[in-house]
Amino acid sequence: MSESVKVFAPGSVSNVGCGFDILGFAIDGVGDEMVVKKNDKKEIAIAPVNGYENLPTDPKKNVAGVAIQALLDDLKSDQGFDIEIVKNIKPGSGIGSSAASAAGAVVAVNELLGNPYSRIDLVDFAMKGEEVASGDV
Repeated sequence: MSESVKVFAPGSVSNVGCGFDILGFAIDGVGDEMVVKKNDKKEIAIAPVNGYENLPTDPKKNVAGVAIQALLDDLKSDQGFDIEIVKNIKPGSGIGSSAASAAGAVVAVNELLGNPYSRIDLVDFAMKGEEVASGDV
């Protein structure tokens, strides 16, 4: 099983349900890139995002961290991860910047854990991250 994975998470437009930007239409070619690595620290560590230093690195305040933690809580796992995000979607641009981070994070972690969840199952965890961005938490 891999210890590291790189994912591309596309931006989205035109919300098609009550799932924030998680339930939108993906934009071809526009998105964030993430590298997610397992760590032995039993914690989620998010590196500062180059060019967007104001984005929170506290996993309890970062959409990717919250989404990952929701997945880990459901699995009752204390596995730790290091997250690096290359933000190619400007936050607040209206094309799903936070949704891309939340969705990309849970897809990557699911892969590193041997795919215990289906892609449909991952939507619920990604939406937990989006709740942070919307201020609903």
